Formats: sequence, structure tokens, C-alpha cells
Amino acid sequence: MPPSPPETRASLILRLQDAADVAAWDEFSAVYGPLVFHMAQRQGLQAADAEDVVQEVFVAVARSVSQWLDQPTRGRFRGWLLSMARNIAINVLTRRPHGATGQGGDDQQTLAALQAYPETLSDEFDLEYRREVFRWAADQVRDSVAESTWLAFQRTHLDGVPIPDVARELGVSVGTVYVSRSRVMNRLQELVRQFDTDGPKNNSGDLS
Repeated sequence: MPPSPPETRASLILRLQDAADVAAWDEFSAVYGPLVFHMAQRQGLQAADAEDVVQEVFVAVARSVSQWLDQPTRGRFRGWLLSMARNIAINVLTRRPHGATGQGGDDQQTLAALQAYPETLSDEFDLEYRREVFRWAADQVRDSVAESTWLAFQRTHLDGVPIPDVARELGVSVGTVYVSRSRVMNRLQELVRQFDTDGPKNNSGDLS
């Protein structure tokens, strides 16, 4: 379901305080679920363990997001989420049966990597977040425009095919490809900006 226009859409993170807000949780899951899953896998967890981390993170968010929002000196939401996901991943590893191994090595190596909390982990988390937001926005736009409009964007912007070649592929004018491409890019930018900046702010920064 596409989000409501920016002027009427409540902050997604604020809406997570309501466990019955299915639309908010669906939207949150679409972006943050893959984000947490990929983080866990990159640290060496198996797919099944990474799925457990995602489920436990969502439960923890539902249980504690209100308290986090009440903190006057809170930092970014992603920083809070990453710290929580890391702690949960450590718990998943430590309670796993002895002898099970992660995707990238044995449990001790994976556990050591998580406990070290390298600075690059936060950078990777932010990069993955931007990718997931773009993927989410692309899904929304692709479902809301004609196939030829999306293809004009995909072939030129994502695949790098020259615009005249795409015009011939689609049987339309070069001008039509430019217009379609611009329409999709503008809508993508609008959705990404809306998702990444919508919400209340405090002295410690935004909720992104």
C-alpha cells in the first residue's frame, strides 16, 4: 500500500507505538526487516538465526519504542535499532547449540566480531538502510505507474542504456522516455525524502 501524501502522513516511528497500526508495521517491516537481516548475515549468522534476530528486534521495538521516544537526549533511531539488533544477535549466538556454525565462520569468530562493534558496522548499516529505502520506494513507484513508464526509467537509469535506444525498444519518442524517466525519478526522490526525514526532531537529531 503506497503511503499517504507527506502532509497527512504521521511519523512512521511514532505510529509504531500502536501495535494495531498494520500499515505502519508493514511499512516498517518492508525496510527495516531486510536491513536487520542483512546486517546479521554479514556478521556471520546463518539465515535461520538472522530471521530470529529480525523477529526479536521487531518485538523489542514494539515493546520499547515509546520509552525511546520519551528520552529527551535520544540519538538517531537507526543507531538505537543497530545497537539493539547487535545485542539480540549476540544473544541468539550464545544460546545456539554448541557446534553450530555461522555463514562466515565459527561462532567464536562471529561473536567476537559482534562484540567488537567496529565503526564500519554503523557505516554499513546506514548504507544498507539507504539501499532498502530505495528498494521500498521503487516498489511503490513501479506499482503506481504504467509498465512502459517504469521501463523507461529502469532501462536508462538503472541499466545504463542510452535514451535513444530505449525509445526504439519501447516504440516511443525520445521525449516520452525523458518525461517518463523524470516522472519516476521525481516520485522516487519524494518517497525517499518522505521516508527518511518525516518525523519529530529533538536536540539530538532526527529519527532516521
